[in-house]
Amino acid sequence: MSDVCTSEPAGAIRAIDKHSVHRICSGQVVLSLATAVKELVENSIDAGATNVEVKLKECGAEQIEVSDNGKGVEEANFEGLALKHHTSKLRDFSDLIHVETFGFRGEALSSLCALSDLSVITCHGSSQVGTKLVFDHKGHLVQQSPCPRQQGTTVTLQQLFYTLPVRHKEFQRNIKKEFAKMIHVLQAYCIVSTGVRITCSNQTGQGKRSAVLSTGGSHSMRDDIGAIFGPKQLQSLLPFRQVSPSENIMEEYGLKDGDLPKQLFTISGFVSTGDHGVGRSASDRQFFFINSRPCDPVKVSKLVNEVYHMYNRHQYPFVALNIAVASDCVDVNVTPDKRQIFLQEEKLLLAILKSSLINMYEAGVNKISLNNTLTVSSASKEVHHPVEDKAEPAETNQPGTPSPKSTMNLAAFKAAFSNQNSALSGSRSSTEKASKSGPSQKTLQCFFKSSVKSPVQPRTEAAKGSFGARAESFSLSVRKNDSERGLAVESPDPQHPVSSRPVVKNVTHDSSVSQNLPEDPEFQAEARSPVEDCVIIPEAKRARRDDPYFTAERTPDTASSTADVPVCLQRRTVPLHFCLQALAAGMKRLQQQQQRRRAADRLRYRRFRANISPGENQRAEDELRREISKDMFKEMEIIGQFNLGFIITKLNSDIFMIDQHATDEKYNFEMLQQHTVLQGQRLIVPQKLHLTAVSENVLLENVEIFQKNGFEFLIDEDAQVMERVKLVSLPTSRNWTFGPADIEELIFMLSDSPGVMCRPSRVRQMFASRACRKSVMIGTALSVGEMKKLVIHMGEIEHPWNCPHGRPTMRHLANLEIISQD
Repeated sequence: MSDVCTSEPAGAIRAIDKHSVHRICSGQVVLSLATAVKELVENSIDAGATNVEVKLKECGAEQIEVSDNGKGVEEANFEGLALKHHTSKLRDFSDLIHVETFGFRGEALSSLCALSDLSVITCHGSSQVGTKLVFDHKGHLVQQSPCPRQQGTTVTLQQLFYTLPVRHKEFQRNIKKEFAKMIHVLQAYCIVSTGVRITCSNQTGQGKRSAVLSTGGSHSMRDDIGAIFGPKQLQSLLPFRQVSPSENIMEEYGLKDGDLPKQLFTISGFVSTGDHGVGRSASDRQFFFINSRPCDPVKVSKLVNEVYHMYNRHQYPFVALNIAVASDCVDVNVTPDKRQIFLQEEKLLLAILKSSLINMYEAGVNKISLNNTLTVSSASKEVHHPVEDKAEPAETNQPGTPSPKSTMNLAAFKAAFSNQNSALSGSRSSTEKASKSGPSQKTLQCFFKSSVKSPVQPRTEAAKGSFGARAESFSLSVRKNDSERGLAVESPDPQHPVSSRPVVKNVTHDSSVSQNLPEDPEFQAEARSPVEDCVIIPEAKRARRDDPYFTAERTPDTASSTADVPVCLQRRTVPLHFCLQALAAGMKRLQQQQQRRRAADRLRYRRFRANISPGENQRAEDELRREISKDMFKEMEIIGQFNLGFIITKLNSDIFMIDQHATDEKYNFEMLQQHTVLQGQRLIVPQKLHLTAVSENVLLENVEIFQKNGFEFLIDEDAQVMERVKLVSLPTSRNWTFGPADIEELIFMLSDSPGVMCRPSRVRQMFASRACRKSVMIGTALSVGEMKKLVIHMGEIEHPWNCPHGRPTMRHLANLEIISQD
């Protein structure tokens, strides 16, 4: 075996074995818990199931089971059920255009076999008894046995990702987040799969299985939304009403009515009303479908939110939109999870969406018009945007059209020098005199750079009286800096003839002179005129790096031809005196210089570069976070108090200034955040919260955090989903009152960071107000001990760099070593 290995050359290209290929590719198909559940649910729906049940253990970390009442698997398909690229959905690539099922690649079960222990129990409609199938990690059937089951299929996954140790460890560590993402994906299938009853439950330990979400199998999308998110969500929804795009929006997207296909898109679904308070604090309830396939169309999502923010700028809408389009206008085979989709005529879709949404929100909306009169807009195609929400349209240029800010045409070129006509109509001396009073040389060069695309060749003899003289003056002003501009300037003055093959030295390439400049018809017409006062030739490009000569293109007039300009390279030989001792001394000096440079670099790295100004607060905070650790605050030396408001401290060679009020306020605020338990006031009658099953589970798993925030609940685990939790006590504090909106905000934060102590935004505002009032004020004289205490407190809190109101607590003033070196 060793002889075979050594006979192959190092780095030889050879095929990867099939098992390794299978494991590598499987990890790219199934990326998360959400992907695994999604693939199994899609298989069930594709099989014609009307009842799909998802059962999880430990949020999916231990086991995932998906059961359905679909058609089942025929015995003839047992062997190929979990093999790579085996499917019944299509036979060749041409079938992909008309595919209507969720799955079509034949990768899902094969990939899940490689990542977990997979077994299937299935019973086809033609079978009398079910069959249990066990597959190995390669997708091969290794065990088959009879098993009682009604028609349908059950797929069970054990220990997902355990064949990939690193991913499995990360999966176990973030299982709560994975579970929340899976629920969001499953909600999309619950909404769009009308007529299919989908349920999901989870079991923790040996406890009772709890329902996470459930739909009733209604044929209405609205009913499915109500089953998942509760009746409260339904109260704020508008059915989507599609209208044809208006002329203004068609023009905005560059569309022409005659060139567009008719009835290409049909959009249905629901969106939130534009009323303030009915939206969401985040875009967590937005679902988009193309031909009933859940997807993530970025441009569509962005457009919907932008239009909604025209009417409710502080919230996000609930969205559930299904876009029906011909299958041959869609490409779903883009990403492994099929969430990214390519569409034909996407601009038309955006125009329809924008016009329809604006039409819906404009109906019955009161707003102030430009003349400050109150008007009510009707639901029509003409769109009036609220004044306060209207933004200045961005200046856009059609492709190939120069921007008016960066280019000028020949008429502007003439106008720039029109005031110099009389001074420039004489001899060369009068020209030089006029150039002193005319535009500056720098102005002319900048104007030339932005206005000229091809070499300047002014008008014919009839125009030499004024503009011709100006062109000659311009030629002379450019000649002064022709080497740095990369231009060779010729004057056709008969007293100073120029060779037809001039030698060009030190010519640098400035592509800005010859590229990306406007094309003016009048300018081009003049360029074809005979040679007059000046010819400005762009610099040459080098033909080859190793060629001692290169060719420069000279734009000719109508009577001349292109000339090659050679460049002579002058070389000289210099004797080199070599001495080994001198070389060693030079190496030593070089090492010493490098050491000094490294020391200076280290000092320069430690140096705080941000200035003390509001515009650099973020940069200064990042520097402090990077350079100052918590234990360094104890090492800081108190120098004194400045202006009865700032503590001056020293750490090694760095001097810092600390705001005594801001730092004490931040310490008091974090102490209130960590240790305050708000007292609740009991309600006379328990209040129903109408939480979704997912929100109920988040609340039940974090009851202690809600209790620290002053909320008390009555929990009935035997009740129906969305009715298990009732509010019995609300937190109150002096003039501050709280309610269900604060509970929803807490649930949203805990969904992203389960188990982490957090507070609703209004509780944070209350704590910030209290902390400010009890902190050391500006103008209070402090002893060294009191100042030291405030500095040490900064090392005991999590985020010491700014107070709750955003005021900076600490800034770097100077480094004494750098000052001494300077």
